[in-house]
Amino acid sequence: MSQEVIKLENIVRNFKMGSEIIRVLKSISLSVKKGEYVALMGPSGSGKSTLMNVLGCLDTPTSGRYILNGNDVSIMDDNQLAEIRNNEIGFIFQTFNLLPRASALDNVILPLIYSGMGKQERAEKAKIVIEQVGLTNRMTHKPNELSGGQRQRVAIARALVNNPSILLADEPTGNLDTVTSEEIMGLLHQIHLLGNTIIIVTHEEDIALHAHRIIRLRDGEIESDVLNKNVRIYQKAEL
Repeated sequence: MSQEVIKLENIVRNFKMGSEIIRVLKSISLSVKKGEYVALMGPSGSGKSTLMNVLGCLDTPTSGRYILNGNDVSIMDDNQLAEIRNNEIGFIFQTFNLLPRASALDNVILPLIYSGMGKQERAEKAKIVIEQVGLTNRMTHKPNELSGGQRQRVAIARALVNNPSILLADEPTGNLDTVTSEEIMGLLHQIHLLGNTIIIVTHEEDIALHAHRIIRLRDGEIESDVLNKNVRIYQKAEL
């Protein structure tokens, strides 16, 4: 039986606006097994961004339990959550979130500094991951010397470098053209084949079709949770 990486039990997230309580997530329960590739979808206001923030330990639920890789993160303090984010979750953002004055290699090394790894070991590990995403000849370049697709590859390498329990990708192709988007989705496909658990948050149907399971939210509740029978198949990603 596959190991559960994520288990949400009756997750509620309320926000207070003046005297009014806004119920954004309404008793969300779901689980994700190790090695799954999941797309999280929903229209604006559905709660998918709030759910993504909870999954990424960027926000804590008002009530309910969130078990990540055996740890109940719903009861952790800020310092514990920061450690979980660095060690258990790899983030891939639409806007890349790279340090502009640092090289591709130094951007990938950054999470390893927080983990306390030695300097030489950090550099060696980062170089291996940069090679995996096809950027060996670009590792000394700064973000403004890279294309959008190359910047996203750096961001993916940075997300992978700590061997996280899950990769959480928030609209990872939102700032990319169609051809580059396909290349990045192909790369994520190859990463998934290596056994990584991936959750991709998107509002685009064609991007969601790359995932093997699609969860749709509406009005703070799960509207549907189905296996994707039309998953995109790649012969090989062009790295």
